[in-house]
Amino acid sequence: MHKLDFLENGIKVVTKPMDYMESVSIGIWLRTGGRYEDKPINGISHHLEHLLFKGTKTRDMKAIKEAIEGRGGSFNGFTSEEFTCYLVKVLSKDAELGIDILSDMVLNPRLDGAEIEKEKNVIIEEINMYKDIPSQHVHEILAEMMWPDQPLGMPLAGSVDSVKSITRQTLSAYKEKYYNPKNIVVVCAGKIDGKEFVKSSGRFLGGVKPGEVSSFPKAIVAQKAPSFKLHFKDTEQTHVALGLHTLHRFHPDKHIASLLNVILGANMSSRLFHIVRDEMALCYEISSSIRRYEDCGAFTVSAGVDHKKFRKAIEVILRELGRTTREPVGREELGRAKEYYKGQLLFALEDTMSHMLWLGEKITAG
Repeated sequence: MHKLDFLENGIKVVTKPMDYMESVSIGIWLRTGGRYEDKPINGISHHLEHLLFKGTKTRDMKAIKEAIEGRGGSFNGFTSEEFTCYLVKVLSKDAELGIDILSDMVLNPRLDGAEIEKEKNVIIEEINMYKDIPSQHVHEILAEMMWPDQPLGMPLAGSVDSVKSITRQTLSAYKEKYYNPKNIVVVCAGKIDGKEFVKSSGRFLGGVKPGEVSSFPKAIVAQKAPSFKLHFKDTEQTHVALGLHTLHRFHPDKHIASLLNVILGANMSSRLFHIVRDEMALCYEISSSIRRYEDCGAFTVSAGVDHKKFRKAIEVILRELGRTTREPVGREELGRAKEYYKGQLLFALEDTMSHMLWLGEKITAG
């Protein structure tokens, strides 16, 4: 079982002892991401995440990397619509070093002006790269259609114009607003002494002054009829992304939606993979997935098909989606989906990092 403690300034510290492991995975989660932005600063959460790896007021970029990797560890970060997370995986004996490095990055980033400008170029290349990958770009177009003129419909990396316009002052103000104890959750899973880790967290994070809990505008789902968009580009395949509005992260029926996702397109024995790929040979790859947010969600189907088979593929996908509204799922198929769902969860929880990520999302969102 995991344990939740609070530092005096309100920071949540979650510990999950796993004595049979040799590693610990530590994450500092922040309740901020793409949904907390507007168009002029679109991409600022992602930009700030990049910059935190460029050095602190006491450690340069090289020292940060060597401190973790020189002990056999690894570290990374990611930005999503509702969270930003900085994480390390180290040996148990280096748990204090891990929280020291992460805390220093989060609390004391250098935000050097020259590095900010250099990283803008890196991020612009990242934006261009995604646009050159049709299977990625089609999902950005889909999100914009599902949540028009809303943060959820904007790309996490931002636009070329918004990234160019971000200044050091804007970054500092954004960090000051959102990187505060009311929005911070520290999670550690692995071979740890929970009490000692909470003490260590207090030493490195306890002096931060409380701020305000962050919030974002609720998503507006105003679509009343199907919408369709074609984006023309010279590619070898037609890439399709189809989306449906679905349940939010806390909905009591979310596990039903997950089972339906397994049945439709989450693995090689799913309906869409079997019919569209194996039986009809309309594509090489097809899959479905679920994205859940605090107040809304999306079920998506994506595929890459031959240009001439595009219309037929759409027809078959829509037919299979419609079938789920008319015909009950058979007992045997439902049983297989349940076993797959349970098995994938158990496989993921064999690893300290997976435990940390699962707990971090659950508690930061809660």
